[in-house]
Amino acid sequence: MPKLSVVVPFHNVGPYAPDTVRSLAHNADPDFEFLLIDDCSTDETPDVLDRWKDRIPNARVIRHETNLGVAQARNTGIDAATGDYLTFLDGDDWYAPGHLRAAVDGIERLGCDFARTDHVLAEGRKRNIKYAPAKVRDAVMDPRDGIAPASMITMVDYPFVPFGIYGRTLFENGASRFETKLRTAEDRLWVWRLHLKATTYAALSLHGVFYRRGVTTSLTQISDNRQLDFIPSYDLLLEEVSRDRDADRFLPKAVRTYCAMIAFHVNKAGKYEPEVAQRLRADVAAALHRMPQDVLEETLATMDTPRATLLRSLRETGRTV
Repeated sequence: MPKLSVVVPFHNVGPYAPDTVRSLAHNADPDFEFLLIDDCSTDETPDVLDRWKDRIPNARVIRHETNLGVAQARNTGIDAATGDYLTFLDGDDWYAPGHLRAAVDGIERLGCDFARTDHVLAEGRKRNIKYAPAKVRDAVMDPRDGIAPASMITMVDYPFVPFGIYGRTLFENGASRFETKLRTAEDRLWVWRLHLKATTYAALSLHGVFYRRGVTTSLTQISDNRQLDFIPSYDLLLEEVSRDRDADRFLPKAVRTYCAMIAFHVNKAGKYEPEVAQRLRADVAAALHRMPQDVLEETLATMDTPRATLLRSLRETGRTV
């Protein structure tokens, strides 16, 4: 049984896939397996994977006959994985040499359920290290303490699934799968669930994952209805947090983050397709009314004035529709 399974979904990332698979080769280890999920790419991506699969030890290409999305691609990799630990990488990002061995050594040394890492933001030739907002480093912590308080940036505000390594027990019996009905924002819900359900975690002082920003094929760059999937993602989150034993502790954080996402998307609605922008305003108005109103009022009272004013206006619009 391998020590680590690396799950890498690919969909139409042909210009960037060579950097990705080359970095996998530079991280190859007899104890690692690499699961390359081709999510029905229609560009040169399948050719890149075919050229490289035999140059990466213990690499396997798994192909979807139809495009199923990143959530299902990750689930396909999880179901095929046999390692003691799992990690994920996006098909247009890459690793520094030796990063995966360092991550395995770190989580084994600490003996925790999962460990998050820093990453390097790559914008053209620029490189900037982005640090995971953990309270301490290289020490075992309670994942629930990585959620609150609402007023601070915490680990659930660092929803980048590839910047971490996760113990196999988290995935047993079908657990820790990604919501396939979400085409975007599936990572945010997954990270929240991770912190609610796991027992121990750590933040490792590693920054060997390179996250490529501004890629035209990235889901962050789309302008269609997929952008609106943050709404059902956070609706699911609020339902689950409301039933949690620590609901009073975590609902303020969940509502505040949801409100921040609403403000973010409404403020960039001019970049969306016109019908998407119109639907966005209607859907977020309804979402604001679905939130626990006492927690929402407390949130709006403590947010900065521009966002609080915007959110109150949206909520009022919803009352008149």
